[in-house]
Amino acid sequence: MVVITIVVTTYLIFTGYTYYNTSLEERFYHPRHTWFKPSGIYGQGLGIVGTLMILIGVSVYIARKRYNFLSKKIRLKYLLEFHIFLCTLGPILVLFHTTFKFGGIVSVAFWSMVAVVLSGIIGRFIYIQIPRTIEGRELTLNEVKNMKTDLADALENQFQLDEITKQSIVDIANSKKSSSKNVKQLKKLLINQSIPREDKNYILKLFKDDISLSKKIARLHKMQQLFKYWHVAHLPFALIMLVIVIIHIAITLAFGYKWIF
Repeated sequence: MVVITIVVTTYLIFTGYTYYNTSLEERFYHPRHTWFKPSGIYGQGLGIVGTLMILIGVSVYIARKRYNFLSKKIRLKYLLEFHIFLCTLGPILVLFHTTFKFGGIVSVAFWSMVAVVLSGIIGRFIYIQIPRTIEGRELTLNEVKNMKTDLADALENQFQLDEITKQSIVDIANSKKSSSKNVKQLKKLLINQSIPREDKNYILKLFKDDISLSKKIARLHKMQQLFKYWHVAHLPFALIMLVIVIIHIAITLAFGYKWIF
């Protein structure tokens, strides 16, 4: 989907570069002005297709989140990717529809759209920080904690290690140093012990899993709170954009602008 977005954007730039690079006063004399202008077949088409992409992307995702629409057929994480794709490419098409000319009420809609896209990027970053099931459902704090096995018990049950070595491994896991430094320290410790290579690799895996889950537990609550605050910023801009787009379309129709029909 990223490739499609890049290809389409590159095509739009290449196709209309001479027009968009012409000053506003001289665009009327451009040989393809009637084609590229916002009310032209091409320019208006970009606006219509871009708006439809945004509406479809938002509607389908909201329907899935709130009403479990297509919940049995499509995983939430895939639908989110589709939502991001449509709501990224759609605004790009709308941008070219404006021919980079902003003014009046349309400028409010455009900058609201920019705010929605930027906040969407931030929301995507926060979203991927929250542990989820393979279907995309957000895990609760208790579910994440239940995934975390006791490292000391695992070492006790599976490996013949002396108490000093076991305690050293647990101390390293609980250390506040960076995970890479902890892993290096553990490797040095295991090298000094007469432990089979397969056992060393498995202990390292247990160790890394323990660190990973500890980090997830530590940031889960924070990310959940950030996600709630993010909705407070994302939703109003989306509503403002939607209302102004509706007004813009109504005015366009009232003035008799038509597309290919």
